[in-house]
Amino acid sequence: MIDISEKNMCCGCAACVGICPKDCIKMKEDEEGFQYPSIDKSKCIECGACEKVCPVLNYAEKKPFEQKGYVVQHKNPSVLRESTSGGAFTAIAKYTLNRGGVVFGIELTDDLTAKRTYIEKESELYRFRSSKYVQNCEEGVHRQVKAFLKEGRCVCFSGTPCQTEGLRNYLGKDYENLILVDVVCHAVPSPLIFRKYIEYQEQKTGSKVKTVKFRDKHYGYKYSTLNLITDKNQGSYHQGVESDPWLRAFFSNICDRPSCHNCRFRSRYRKSDITIWDCFNAGRFSKELDNDKGATRVLIHTKKGETVFNEVCSELNYAEADPEALVSTVKEMKESPKPNERRTAFFQDAGSLDSRELFEKYFPKTLKVRAEHAVRLTCYKLGIYSVMKKLFVKITHKY
Repeated sequence: MIDISEKNMCCGCAACVGICPKDCIKMKEDEEGFQYPSIDKSKCIECGACEKVCPVLNYAEKKPFEQKGYVVQHKNPSVLRESTSGGAFTAIAKYTLNRGGVVFGIELTDDLTAKRTYIEKESELYRFRSSKYVQNCEEGVHRQVKAFLKEGRCVCFSGTPCQTEGLRNYLGKDYENLILVDVVCHAVPSPLIFRKYIEYQEQKTGSKVKTVKFRDKHYGYKYSTLNLITDKNQGSYHQGVESDPWLRAFFSNICDRPSCHNCRFRSRYRKSDITIWDCFNAGRFSKELDNDKGATRVLIHTKKGETVFNEVCSELNYAEADPEALVSTVKEMKESPKPNERRTAFFQDAGSLDSRELFEKYFPKTLKVRAEHAVRLTCYKLGIYSVMKKLFVKITHKY
């Protein structure tokens, strides 16, 4: 029987829920808004299946494969514009759908909940585009994936490294018709705090939030912003990491899941077929790639992943890159984020303060915040944002 005595030992992948032969495990939300397995001990037969599939308890280094690396941009301008980075996932998903397959990804539902679901039509791919900076629940997904695989259908599953490893452990073997794509992950923040952010925005604006695009390219790829769409603003809200309260909370690591601060899945060598993530300095790898339209780094881990890339590359502008060069400057690939020293106090206040009080206490719109936002916008309007960002990279060595 799985026992979560320390919360940093559970990533919330829900593989244990899927494998339980007695269906006695359910995911339940704790006081921080994160879901953990809850066991009905009266039904448990002590088979140990839940412990055997847990990716945290059974973590093992992946054997190195002669990896291949690429930096890519989708050739379709509309796909590139709508994608968070370079549109690589769209190409992989389309490959799957064209073979009568299904694609699993995360969408933001009408009630603004991050949910894992699947699609079977290319026209529905828009539901998975754009990053979702909030943790979703995986409960029920594993059995759906297995059922499609047993039918012989091609399945593409994309998720964080812990989610993809949880699925692989649940399945117990590799399937030739399964494509695993993991996304390099900063951390997963609390759904509870995201709900409070929505409440905060609705209180502040006096309008109903219809949807959130966590990253859009309104000001270009290098200054991506959160786009908040309400019933009154026609989507005119565009604020960046320096000014939007949710992005400030996320990147300050004040509301991360505890396991993210002790992540066992940050490695160059992964158990997926393909790893994808941002490339803000595409020009470093190829002068043919546009630095400000979005680009994706692609790391191939398996022969299957190599076959898929070879099939989809005709839809992409791409440059081959040394895998070590792709990962060498990416902290998220190798290091867990450190928890914010105010994390405990923040969650305590989240339980007692209303939404507006909470965000205005921890993320006030100070003169410094307003000034940084103004500087960024000025650089964008003057057409020098990319130049200033390049200067920043040169000075700080941060990409």
